[in-house]
Amino acid sequence: MKKQIVTPRVSITSETEALLNQQIDMEGKSSAYYLSMASWCDTKGYVNSASFLYKHSEEERQHMLKLFGYINDAGGHALQPEITGIQHEFKSLREVFELILNHELEVTKSINNIVDHCFKIKDFTTFQFLQWYVTEQREEEILARRAVELFDIIGEEGIGLWTIDMEIGKLEGFAAEGGPDNLDDNN
Repeated sequence: MKKQIVTPRVSITSETEALLNQQIDMEGKSSAYYLSMASWCDTKGYVNSASFLYKHSEEERQHMLKLFGYINDAGGHALQPEITGIQHEFKSLREVFELILNHELEVTKSINNIVDHCFKIKDFTTFQFLQWYVTEQREEEILARRAVELFDIIGEEGIGLWTIDMEIGKLEGFAAEGGPDNLDDNN
């Protein structure tokens, strides 16, 4: 007699699964978008910005994989997103970072909508899981906002773009440390 594999019970609703799969799509596109931006920066000589974006592309991929694991562990089915329509050319380095800020604001909105959904249906396990994303998005927004601010603070004339690129290379860890409120006065 042939043994049957027992399918685990699903601990998330189909609506929650669909919302999480939409977030997987968003995170996958974020990774591809940042990879494209990194390549553009590389070709324009913005090596620090390129390095920053290559790292963030991989980070976004890890965010996607974390969602994959959660959905599948809950008995759902995580879906690989189809990624098309990624922008490859940009007018300026400033445009790249303005697009990043706008994109991160959209990701935050998406995460907040899923968190709200989970709270309303009393799916506290998924609600708790998503708290990591809530915190992460706060850091991502701080980082993106700071990068855009560099263009106004430093200016793009003369060696401005070179200086901005150098400063973007220093932003890694800025948001994780809590932004300017937690900078050590001795630095």
